[in-house]
Amino acid sequence: MEKSRRDFLSGVSVLMAAAAGCKTEQKPRAEAPAGAPPAFGTSPEVGPPVSTATFAEAEKLVQFELNPDERQQAASSWRRTIAALYERRAGPRKFAPDAPIAPATLWNPTLPGLHSMPARDRFVRSMTDGAPMPANDTQIAYASLAQLSRWIESRKLTSERLTHIYLDRIDRFESKLPSIITP
Repeated sequence: MEKSRRDFLSGVSVLMAAAAGCKTEQKPRAEAPAGAPPAFGTSPEVGPPVSTATFAEAEKLVQFELNPDERQQAASSWRRTIAALYERRAGPRKFAPDAPIAPATLWNPTLPGLHSMPARDRFVRSMTDGAPMPANDTQIAYASLAQLSRWIESRKLTSERLTHIYLDRIDRFESKLPSIITP
């Protein structure tokens, strides 16, 4: 099978990274903070196993010679040091917890005091105290949405009047509190 130039160059860059990693001294590993990505050379092993013979053949292609000790070190650490590069190409590792393991957080949309969910696709409005509608437009503007919907439902308030209340407030306060993107 014939390889493209891109395939060749990506293989060479991975080999160069592995070879360069072999020439550094091994330092004691410090414990990383929770949630931090793994440090170079600390990832779990992934990818195909390689041998010193594989590196000997690859040296011919990239014209980068390793001595036998470096070749042995590169072959033994290949799957651990190159894991992050494989993960970038193949996507993140999939995590599938066992069935009895609960997730770290649990979202429960039921309201306190209710033991079941409302029927599907059914809108449930909040309960209101049935307060009388105020005559003052400012008090209407500050009423809750649940209360406004009840006043519109009982025809104490029209949607047209409510719209005019809010448009008048925009005209009055826009110069002091610019909040409208388009006029």
